[in-house]
Amino acid sequence: MAIMYLMGLLLIVLVLLDLRLGSIRISLGDMLGHLFGQETLNEQQWVILSKFRLPRLATALLAGAALPVCGLQMQTLFRNPLAGPYVLGISSGASFGAALVVLGAGATGIAATWSLALAAWLGAATVMLLLLFVSYRIKDVMTILILGIMFSSGLAAVISIMQYFSQASALKSFVIWSMGSLGNVTGSQLLIMTWTVTPMLLITLAYSKVLNGLMLGEEYAASMGIRIQRTRIIIFATTSILAGTITAFCGPIGFIGIAVPHMARFLFNRADHRILMPATMLTGMVVMVISDIISQLPGTERILPINAVTSLIGIPVVIWLVVMNRKAQSI
Repeated sequence: MAIMYLMGLLLIVLVLLDLRLGSIRISLGDMLGHLFGQETLNEQQWVILSKFRLPRLATALLAGAALPVCGLQMQTLFRNPLAGPYVLGISSGASFGAALVVLGAGATGIAATWSLALAAWLGAATVMLLLLFVSYRIKDVMTILILGIMFSSGLAAVISIMQYFSQASALKSFVIWSMGSLGNVTGSQLLIMTWTVTPMLLITLAYSKVLNGLMLGEEYAASMGIRIQRTRIIIFATTSILAGTITAFCGPIGFIGIAVPHMARFLFNRADHRILMPATMLTGMVVMVISDIISQLPGTERILPINAVTSLIGIPVVIWLVVMNRKAQSI
């Protein structure tokens, strides 16, 4: 489709722009020349490009592909347009794990980066296992959705209590983590993110046809031969691993999971998940790179929290969705 090629071209342009921006400008010609073996970049420019800008860009692309896929799966499974990757309490589980490291153990600084990421991932995985256990006993997806919201609220309450009793330095570190960042991911962490996120994305692409059946309801999907219980487990597992991994290394990134699937539906005008799934990934990558560019405040040396930027982009989409649903119900 033409829109797919246009979005791909837009992504390439944004990627080059994102690599060029920063306190030290690197021209497009110098970057392309270095790519083809010419010594067009000095040592300082190459260090900035390879150690900072490329890892941040790769992180943005992974997060932009992973989080919207989580939202699309949740919206299809629960048949709820406002469902997102954090609706099951996965984000709160990751935040709770991070809070235990920063607020409970008092770990701060660079030495705590790995322990914080690992604890956040384990917190998200624990919530996933609880939901998988619940899904074996409860068949109603809306009940599982409500339980996920309860898990999220309960963990958020515990985190608030921990913040109240924590020291100022630990509280500051946790607040900074909770704002989200694409630039704090190291090369080794990025490698783990890539090897974790990529297989999960391939699994979601393979299950696109199954998601088409779920759109018509679980009973109809079962009549088509779809194994509902196994499908739920796979959707819960991939969503938890994707959202938990991104949250663990980047912090919470809000509204991308809810808003981007609706953007993709509007732009591509398709309900077939075999098209909608890659379209959502592509749209998410475009939106996340745009958010990264905006967060750098071109022309200044300040960097905004990525969570704030994505929220400002996603909130209007969610408001528009709610308004359109209200209009449709009133007709």
